[in-house]
Amino acid sequence: MSVKHVGVKDAHTLQTEEGYTYIDVRATSEYDQGHPAGAVNVPLLHFDPATRQMQPNLDFLAVVKGTQPSDAKLLIGCQMGGRSARAAEMLAAAGYTDVSNVLGGFGGARDQFTGQVMQEGWAPAGLPVETAATPGGSYDELRAKARGE
Repeated sequence: MSVKHVGVKDAHTLQTEEGYTYIDVRATSEYDQGHPAGAVNVPLLHFDPATRQMQPNLDFLAVVKGTQPSDAKLLIGCQMGGRSARAAEMLAAAGYTDVSNVLGGFGGARDQFTGQVMQEGWAPAGLPVETAATPGGSYDELRAKARGE
């Protein structure tokens, strides 16, 4: 199954009118600073304080599989669209049948040389943002649920 690509305004409509689940794949610290209203957090990468580098979250697929059925309608978003594109491809390859990458992510994508906006982000578009975790949607809660805890 191939991944679809949607802009942030279409993603918001899919989330609010068609029951899509927005999975924010940014690190928990990024999610905690602000995320699309109603989004749940399953990081694709974790910040490793020892190396000060981002490291793959080896539990990413297991947590999504443990909390979302393979026919779930999923929106996958990150900060600009890079991590979410990778995560969406992983989920499609794992058998998820309705996966959409959110172009522009939370903050939007800019040309690295000119600074020109290439893809509008969720927050700059004025869409609803929260800083408190969606009930049952923090990474710790989702990981515990996936493990049957």
